Amino acid sequence: MKHKKEKIAIIGAGNWGTTLAVILSRAGKEVELYSVFPDHTRAMKKDRENRLFLKGIKFPKPLHINSSLKDVLSNEIIVLAIPVKFIRKVIRQITQQKTDVSRKIFVSVSKGIESSSLKRVSQIIKEELGPVDLAVLSGPNIATEIARGIPSTTLVACPKKSIGKKIQTLFSTPLFRTYLHTDVTGVELAGALKNIIAIACGISDGLGFGTNTKAALVTRGLTEITRLGKKLGAKPQTFWGISGLGDLVTTCFSPFSRNRSVGEQLGRGKKFGTIITQMKMVAEGIETTKSAYQLSKKMRVDMPITQQVYAVLYQNKPPRKAVSDLMLRPLKEEKIG
Repeated sequence: MKHKKEKIAIIGAGNWGTTLAVILSRAGKEVELYSVFPDHTRAMKKDRENRLFLKGIKFPKPLHINSSLKDVLSNEIIVLAIPVKFIRKVIRQITQQKTDVSRKIFVSVSKGIESSSLKRVSQIIKEELGPVDLAVLSGPNIATEIARGIPSTTLVACPKKSIGKKIQTLFSTPLFRTYLHTDVTGVELAGALKNIIAIACGISDGLGFGTNTKAALVTRGLTEITRLGKKLGAKPQTFWGISGLGDLVTTCFSPFSRNRSVGEQLGRGKKFGTIITQMKMVAEGIETTKSAYQLSKKMRVDMPITQQVYAVLYQNKPPRKAVSDLMLRPLKEEKIG
């Protein structure tokens, strides 16, 4: 007996949502891509390409661009690829469609922490939609590399192993290997918090510092985000895996990393306001820095790199002074986590 093919809807046509739509379509999956912007939808239908966020990657013929949110919600698998800042608003638009969400599997691929509530994306989804089946996909995933067919890995976290295995199988392709995990809290926090360290590494690059400095930021950054994760209920070992260390290294070193790029521009003396106004895509680390800073205070967790990045972004602190203050803190023993 032939099994019914699961149909996938991807809500959010930024570079990551579009990349997932492209690679899944190439692998023979039935995919619909939805943009929240009607003009963007029309342009993608006409060009068969996302020239705004993923220029140069042509859409496979089977990939369907759908302009109706109600229609895309008829699919079995709903992927949410919306910047965290806007995700609650989009989920509320979903609830207005009166779709029976209890029969759907939602997959969050957004990395961040909502600054107003200090909640992770899975918490926001369940708060708005109720106890739906939910998985989180996160890893060292530079979208442009994956869209070009460069071999990559990712991780699916889900408390229900049967749902997790289903999403793992569905999202695995010959060039995109998917691993399974159950620590949703750890995977989400690792994916969100590493962007702060990437901004710090970008500042280091912009100031002209070398590999020694960046190695220190990556290793000590991993320690402090693990420390916060543990306090929030995550498993410390999660931060040493694909969604933690793997994603951290990728984001801190890749020339395509938006968060690292923001830091680099700051290190070179560009004003924060100017950087923001010139950006086409969201650098999630900017909002996450604010959230993590507030969480560190609330949970009484020492996060010196996060504190200095926050000071540069939100208190107009000169980047070189932030580095100096990090280096001149009281001396101590190395502790991991």
